[in-house]
Amino acid sequence: MPNYVVLQVILKEKLLGTGSGNLTSLEKAINDQAEKGYRLHTITTSSSGSKGFGGGDRIQATMVFESLS
Repeated sequence: MPNYVVLQVILKEKLLGTGSGNLTSLEKAINDQAEKGYRLHTITTSSSGSKGFGGGDRIQATMVFESLS
């Protein structure tokens, strides 16, 4: 069993207004790893704009989970 797991989640910001429209995907990734015996060790984010159809910014969350066992 590995000591660390690294996951990336892409969050798409709403076209109008502020705040992420899908923070539940980030919460789900964290909870899924917690059920497997990992805790969140580190999280970093980076953002980039989107000029395509639908617009909105994208935030990439990179999370490192550490095994509790």
